[in-house]
Amino acid sequence: MGILNSNQVFFIPALTPSMYQLGMIFGVLILSPKLGIYGLAWGVVLGAFLHLTLQIPSLIKQKGSYSLELGIGNPEVAKVVRLIGPRLAGVAVVQFNFWVNSALASQMGPGSLVGVDYGFSLMLMAQAVIAQSVATAMMPTLAAQFALGKMDEVRHSLTATLRGVLFLAVPASIGLILLRQPIIQLLYQRGSFNAHSTELVAWALLWYAAGLIGHSVLEILARAFYALHDTKTPVIVGILAMGLNVVFSFLFSALFVRWGWMPHGGLALANTLATALESIVLLVLMRKRLKGLSSRSLIKGFGQALAASLLMGSVILIWLQKTSISPAWIIALGGTTISAGVYLIVILIMKVPEVQLLIRFIKDRIVR
Repeated sequence: MGILNSNQVFFIPALTPSMYQLGMIFGVLILSPKLGIYGLAWGVVLGAFLHLTLQIPSLIKQKGSYSLELGIGNPEVAKVVRLIGPRLAGVAVVQFNFWVNSALASQMGPGSLVGVDYGFSLMLMAQAVIAQSVATAMMPTLAAQFALGKMDEVRHSLTATLRGVLFLAVPASIGLILLRQPIIQLLYQRGSFNAHSTELVAWALLWYAAGLIGHSVLEILARAFYALHDTKTPVIVGILAMGLNVVFSFLFSALFVRWGWMPHGGLALANTLATALESIVLLVLMRKRLKGLSSRSLIKGFGQALAASLLMGSVILIWLQKTSISPAWIIALGGTTISAGVYLIVILIMKVPEVQLLIRFIKDRIVR
């Protein structure tokens, strides 16, 4: 995946991870009835095998020269080892934070741990679509520009990427907050997952969805630092932010209990606030590192996205009132479709440059 992405090949590396999920589904539906729990394990093995092998034809097309060796003595390999060290420490800290949240949630009311896990997963689904895909496509471009010393292009590319992510993350955050109940009902509410389970997940998702913007911006900025061969800065800031997250988790969960609210929502709010602060600090440090970013362009883009999203949100509220007794799938899918249409119309009226560029790109592809 790394080699293909560095050669600007994104479709196959983005598609093949689904093979991993399909392998697990195959293990559940086909293998487990005969093999039991071992069927689940073999499903994972099958998914991992397909994830790897389906990328090999694209790798061969790159016509690279590959050899099987550890690269000991190669200065570039040593550089990668030095850069990856802080990243590994950062991953360990994030896992520790997950452990703290899980430990706290397990001591709360029944279903709190599931509410936190499902709520966070739903937010991450949106974040993966919005930020991870964009960051994956951005990173090799930024790395190449930095290697060639084209710092003006680095600043322009990063600003454009952040603007694009804001135009996607802001409406997604508001839409997820307002439509969280029917979305959860549509996806999960069946069998033992009852209306109370939906309420637990929706409460966590309310606070997690508010942090979607911070998580999305953080993904872009962290990859930007990696592209500049700086893995220490995002890890140091991340460690401090995760420390704050732990403190906030104890603080907000206690406050939520005092206010008579379900305390697991405090864990979600702690994550949202800590991530927002982490994003702000990284943005300030990146601006200093690059000796400036187009702050006016970013602020204007955020303002336009927020204004269009608020108008979109008012339409969603009207939709929820008109469809209050309708099935969940009508409320969720209809609300998502209508709100997306309203948002697109508003930013078209605003003549947002990113939308104009997208329209020209689509027209060019149609003509071709």
